[in-house]
Amino acid sequence: MENSIMNKKVRVSDNILKAAIYFSAFFSVALVLGIIVYVFIKGIGVVNWSFLTSVTSVLKNTVGIAGNIINTIYIIVITLLIATPISVGSAIYLNEYAKPGRMVRLIEFTTEILSGIPSIIFGLFGMIFFGEVLHLGFSILTGSFTLVLMVLPLITRNTQEALRAVPDSYRTGSIGMGAPKWYMIRTVLLPSAMPGIITGVILAIGRIVGESAALLFTAGSSALLPKAGLKGLFGKVLNPGGTLTIQLYLSMSKAEYDVAFGIAVVLLVIVLLINFLTKFLAKKFDVNSIEK
Repeated sequence: MENSIMNKKVRVSDNILKAAIYFSAFFSVALVLGIIVYVFIKGIGVVNWSFLTSVTSVLKNTVGIAGNIINTIYIIVITLLIATPISVGSAIYLNEYAKPGRMVRLIEFTTEILSGIPSIIFGLFGMIFFGEVLHLGFSILTGSFTLVLMVLPLITRNTQEALRAVPDSYRTGSIGMGAPKWYMIRTVLLPSAMPGIITGVILAIGRIVGESAALLFTAGSSALLPKAGLKGLFGKVLNPGGTLTIQLYLSMSKAEYDVAFGIAVVLLVIVLLINFLTKFLAKKFDVNSIEK
């Protein structure tokens, strides 16, 4: 009875490991909070309405990142419009239609390899293929096409895992009631897997927002606002466009540290909002699926 539940023996090694676990958790939280607090202290004084709504101009004596914010939005929207349907469709094929075998394993293996390639290699490929071969040059479209290759594995794998998490009874029950397979996928599987799919998409947005190496070679560094009218709005995608991370890099290279930390504050706020949005949407769709 010496080692029973009521009278268990406390080992010194257990206490040491428990202390190490608590220290690791505390260190991780403290590190994140330290970075956030330091960046906010250094950069919050630069962030104001003029900084967010104007562009840098020597003639007007203004410093702003409005053009970079617009360019970032352009790249996020274009990348997701292309990558999301392809990724979700690929995941549906691999999980619901393809027969398990060598081909499926090969596709999944190449997807994992694609997710592990350094981003600068994607940038070199995008610059040569999209920029030179397809004659798109330095443009937002070139950067978006390059980022599509980078986020495809992320959304695909998250969608696959979300579909695998749906119980098989949903599939057999729907098919047993006479529903066609695509109708079952569209009305049963996808709504049930939606929290995981949305999580993958929002994580992809986080990677797009934080990417710099690939975009430096493909999208360029221009921070100009699009011209007025539909022609200027849609024509912007064929022009160079530097994102927030590109401008952060350029500001640091010019020793404009106050501007760089101001951009860092904006990026941190965006990343935090993305994380909160991920948790909110995942929880919302989980509640909706339970109610149904």
